[in-house]
Amino acid sequence: MSAGTGQTPHRGFVTVSVMLATIIQALDTTIANVALPHMQGSMGATQDQISWVLTSYIVAAAIFMPLTGFLSARFGRKRLFIWSVVGFTAVSMLCGAAQSLDQIVLFRLLQGVFGASLVPLSQSVLLDSYPRERHGAAMALWGVGVMVGPILGPMLGGWLTEYYNWRWVFYINLPFGLLAWFGIAAYVQETPVDGTRRFDLLGFAFLSLAIGALQMMLDRGESLDWFASPEIVIEAVLAGLAFYLFLAHMFTHEHPFIEPGLFRDRNFSVGLLFIFLVGIILLATMALLPPFMQHLMGYPVIDVGLLLAPRGLGTMIAMITVGRLSGRVDARYMILLGLLLTSLSLWEMTRFTTDITGWDIVRTGITQGVGLGFIFVPLSTITFATLAPRYRNEGTALFSLMRNIGSSIGISVVITYLAQRTQINHAAFVDYLNPFSLALRQAVESGTYDLSTPQGLLALNGEVTRQAATLAYLQDFRLMMWITLIAIPLIALLRAPQHMPPPQIQE
Repeated sequence: MSAGTGQTPHRGFVTVSVMLATIIQALDTTIANVALPHMQGSMGATQDQISWVLTSYIVAAAIFMPLTGFLSARFGRKRLFIWSVVGFTAVSMLCGAAQSLDQIVLFRLLQGVFGASLVPLSQSVLLDSYPRERHGAAMALWGVGVMVGPILGPMLGGWLTEYYNWRWVFYINLPFGLLAWFGIAAYVQETPVDGTRRFDLLGFAFLSLAIGALQMMLDRGESLDWFASPEIVIEAVLAGLAFYLFLAHMFTHEHPFIEPGLFRDRNFSVGLLFIFLVGIILLATMALLPPFMQHLMGYPVIDVGLLLAPRGLGTMIAMITVGRLSGRVDARYMILLGLLLTSLSLWEMTRFTTDITGWDIVRTGITQGVGLGFIFVPLSTITFATLAPRYRNEGTALFSLMRNIGSSIGISVVITYLAQRTQINHAAFVDYLNPFSLALRQAVESGTYDLSTPQGLLALNGEVTRQAATLAYLQDFRLMMWITLIAIPLIALLRAPQHMPPPQIQE
């Protein structure tokens, strides 16, 4: 099979196999989050120590994801895919069986190493397995795993932890991993091996240092008060310097780690910027809604998962719809519709109060899920529509990397902004608590607060803090709404699919 022809036997089995691999990796980005408190008690770790269970996985996956293109060319895509699935599944079992903090952090790091290439490889396999006119449908199937996995992860992780044990958060990967391994080994075709491909160690080192330092800075910045911490300053300087050196090296080296020819394709370059912004929105809302519902509205963790699950349902519905519309409707119009729907849901969320019903959360979640589905699939299709098939393995790795970096930055920004706005709002509300405040006088006269006792003052301060935090969440939703709207002009830079030249066929 020539790369990119779409002439693939057993296409249905190939699709199911690579989708299983996508789902187990996507689930593991969020499924362990809700189990952290249980792991902390089991391992006797502090809050800061147990956070390395997440940090090690995220940093390792980010560093090794760009290696996908080189390893696929040097050893064959099918061989790399099989070893990635086998390694990811085996290390997942070790994570579940870990008996100490050191063990589980090490195994999570290895899980990130093996899992880094699963999503990019599944995308490139599907793009090569389907003809160009059906790339929209292929990306709709792929997008279901990528988008819905992180959304359903916390709900599944909470259920497994609540009714079984936190170790089952990792053991659940075994059946899916075995099925994925069998399907890929039996039905996915191998790609030609380029034995002359040289490994650019210096380029990889610069990029790894930049990504690793950036991810560490984003993950630890909030707990260390950002640039007030020498560690964060050092990580920021390292990230910036290493990224500059990587760019200089890439455009001057004879055989760079990432080929500059990738970025000559306008749709691909714009698509990377677009998916970075989508990544910010994708997981930032999921980082805000659970604490909003638990701490301010009093929902138990299981109910939070159930109320957030329809967001994933909305995404699935949108992706199925987009798959059917692909080739009939301009992908840019679908992206525009998705951005408008996402903005609408975020605008509605800026009007939330602590008295809203579960239906309000479900309704806005479905709207946002539909919007993200209408963005993600057409964007994935149009980004690779003009890219030469020989660049697909590297291109899909960069596409996934930019989405992950966007998500990391988005979560860090909204959590930091939430803390800052809570403090600012608290100070502003306190200004209204004076002897001339009619509302305060009425509250004191009715017996709601007794300002003559420390307990009464603490109760009043607690209510002020609660209201300040509520407003801060709404301001965070407004910030994400503006980020979504800012992405709209990028649509004009994408080339219309009907005017795209056919992809080059590599013999």
